[in-house]
Parts: sequence; C-alpha cells; structure tokens
Amino acid sequence: MSSLPAYQNLTLLPIAGQWREGTSGRTLDVADPFTGDTLLSLPMAGREDLDEAYRGARDAQPEWAAMGPTARGDVMRRAVALFDARKDEITGWLVREAGSTRIKAEIEWGSARAITQEAASLPGRMHGRILPTDVPGKESFVYRQPLGVVGVISPWNFPLHLSARSVAPALALGNAVVVKPASDTPVSGGLLLARLFEEAGLPAGVLSVVVGAGSDIGDAFVEHPIPSFVSFTGSTAVGRNIGRIASGGEHLKHVALELGGNSPFVVLADADVEAAVDAAVVGKFLHQGQICMAINRIIVEAPLVEAFTQRFVERVRVLPCGDPGKPETVIGPVINDQQLAGLKDRIARARQEGARVLLGGEPQGNVMPPHVFGDVTAEMGIAREEIFGPLVSIQSARDAEHALELANRSEYGLSSAVFTRDLSRGVQFAQRLRAGMTHVNDMPVNDEANAPFGGEKNSGIGRFNGDWAIEEFTTDHWITVQSVPRGYPF
Repeated sequence: MSSLPAYQNLTLLPIAGQWREGTSGRTLDVADPFTGDTLLSLPMAGREDLDEAYRGARDAQPEWAAMGPTARGDVMRRAVALFDARKDEITGWLVREAGSTRIKAEIEWGSARAITQEAASLPGRMHGRILPTDVPGKESFVYRQPLGVVGVISPWNFPLHLSARSVAPALALGNAVVVKPASDTPVSGGLLLARLFEEAGLPAGVLSVVVGAGSDIGDAFVEHPIPSFVSFTGSTAVGRNIGRIASGGEHLKHVALELGGNSPFVVLADADVEAAVDAAVVGKFLHQGQICMAINRIIVEAPLVEAFTQRFVERVRVLPCGDPGKPETVIGPVINDQQLAGLKDRIARARQEGARVLLGGEPQGNVMPPHVFGDVTAEMGIAREEIFGPLVSIQSARDAEHALELANRSEYGLSSAVFTRDLSRGVQFAQRLRAGMTHVNDMPVNDEANAPFGGEKNSGIGRFNGDWAIEEFTTDHWITVQSVPRGYPF
C-alpha cells in the first residue's frame, strides 16, 4: 500500500499547464464496465481547449528540450519510482475503468513502467553524426532533434500502456505531448499519466490531456497546424482517416499508426501440444481477447488438430469468469454494451456460416464467456475479421505449407506465432509470415519494452519502442560549416 494520497480532481483536464474543466458544454460519464456504476462525470474538452493545449505545448517545448538529457532522464526515473509507489492506485483504476482483470492490470502496469524506465535512457542515446565531405575546409554534421509537439491518440483496451508507449519516449526525447485518450478510459489512458509526470517534475504545459468526443475534436486533433507527428493506436478504419488527414491537409505531418490485427497462431505437426495450448489460452483470453495482438485464428496441422482441440477446450472450459477485481478471474467484462452486441452478432454469424460451437454460453451482464469454434474455414467471418473479444476459431491445415497459406490469408499483419520442436524450422516459417512480429514457441502478445512493435499491411505503419522510438520521435537536421573560402561555379 502506498503512503501517498490518491490523486484527486480527476474530473479536471491538464491543459497548457492548468488543471481545469473542459469547455465543450458536454459531460462524459465514465462507467465501470462490470458493475455499470458511474466512476466520475467529466466536463469534456472542445476545439478551443484543444487549440490551447497545442499552443501551450509549443510554447513549453523549447525550454523542456533545452534542459538536457540528464534532466529529462531524471524526470523519467522519478516517474518510474512513482509507478512503484502508486501501483495499487494505478491497477485499481485499470480494473474499475477498463474492466481489466487483476492479472491483466498487473501486466499493463508493468509494461507502462518498463517503457518509462526504457525512456529514461533515450536522451543519452539521441546521437548525431559527422559525415565525410569531399570539399576542403567543409565540415558536415547531422544533429538529432526533437520533432517539437507530438499528438497521441490512445485506445481503451490497454489505455495506460498504449498511452505511455508514445508519451514517455516522446517526452524523454525533448518533445511536448498532447494526449487524446479514449472516452471509455480517460483516467487510465491519460489523466493518471499527467498527474504522475507532473509529480515527477515535468514542467507545466509540456504534457496536456484533452478528453473530448471524436465528433468534436477528432479530426481537429490531427488537422491542427502545431503537431508535427501524430501517434494513433486503434481501428484500421479510423487510422486510414487519420492518414488521409495527415497527408492531405494544409499541414503535412508524420504519423505512426498501430491498427487492427487478426493474429494467426500456427501449431505445426511436431509441436509440443501442451506448450502450445498453454500459450494459446493466454494469447487469446488475456483481457477477454480485447488486444490488437490477441490470437484470432488457431491453425493446426491435421495430425494434431484433434489432440490440440480437445486439450484447448478442456483448459478454456474452466477459466474463471466474472468480477475483474477478484485475483483468480481470467475473463472479465468487455468494455461496453456496443462491444458486447458486436460479439453476439459474430457468434450468430459464425453459426450461420457453419462453424461448430465447441464451447460457448450466454453472457452475464457484460461478461461474455469464452467461445471456441471448430470446422472453421478461411472464408468465414470469424476467421477473416478482427474479433476483439473472447471468441476464437480453430482451422485445420493439410500440411505446413497450407498452414502458412492460411496464416497469410488476411488483410492484417500485426502479430503472429508458430509452434514447433524444430527451432530452425520455426524461424524459417516465421520469416515467411507477413507480419510485423512473429514469435516462435511463444504467444503473439508482445511484452518487450524495447522491441520494434508495429505491423504490416492494414495493421499500420511505423515502429515503437527503444531505438525505433528515437527514429519516430526525432528528426535529422543536416548542418554544414565551410571554414575556408571555396570557389563557386558562378
């Protein structure tokens, strides 16, 4: 238990260095997805608030960047200490606001903490270069500089982690940041981080959070002339729109888009069935499957289909469902009624298309029990579409080549996994998968703070974490110095 008092006034927004109410005239009621209880009512931001946040960030950024790498790293290190001191408070918000199970909340807290710890080292790794030149008396330098102001749009499923993944490195590298968290999770997706970094010594105005309706400030967040970079995590449809705005508007800007997924989990005929089942259960049902990297499709070579399916269903059947606040719960509530309705529709369509229900049940409130479908073909919606819930399909592959074909038969290419006892074969198979990330003999849910997180195809563009974050959140400035007179052609 922390001796620090819990953060207060979480109905206020940090905008340009001041905590105040949003001025849109609209109020957001944030609810617990398990109990339905209202956690807080928050006056939302409008376009004037957004403009003030961006202008405040622009004004505060130069002084923050000029503080130097040690000072910026120190803020990150103090933030890590606060992650530790406030662990119970942070995970409690994840349980109540995002419907995270205790297991998932601990994982997410650890991921956000690790990203912030990694970010503390980035200021000292922001290296320039000296380039050779053929011109006598000329020196050629490349300086690595922050972009200036970064806009971050984060989702509701891993709100703390997916905000921190952009916020911490962008700040550490000398940028100012404006965050627009999802309306379902404004506290764990933005306001907690703002309080934490303020307590860690981040100067006023360097980090703002605008909680507002997409219809009010969504496009404006990207169109605004001040941010030079927008980091977005969310659906492919929204990501496409952000890409169009960023590239087609009056002010061109960089984007990093981490979008939808339809992760294949391939089990080859020589795999360790028990190990594959263990990974598949976690990779599918962590946070009720509401993860972009979660397993959507299990593809098993024919000789192992029966054994794998039997053992997998046995394991999933006994997973504890219900109250996410209980430490033993594995499957808690989906985030809202709209998400629940979408899952019900997918279940009905899977049955209509001929998928066999191997495990199912009726939802209790917003808790959807796990569903496993067999006799699934690649053409069925349950195999083609991103699910974002505790539903999974099992497909049979004739051989390894057919398994590869099925795995690559998707518009998405975020994460993937393959199980085999032959590690060399596994790596060769992985290299032929069209995905940004592939894990051999492990689940497809990435848990490394310094890994090049990102996807291919309709799963996005750009990479996050570690040295890749330096590439994303900074820019090269080439400067030459001519120290002796030179001749010119005219």
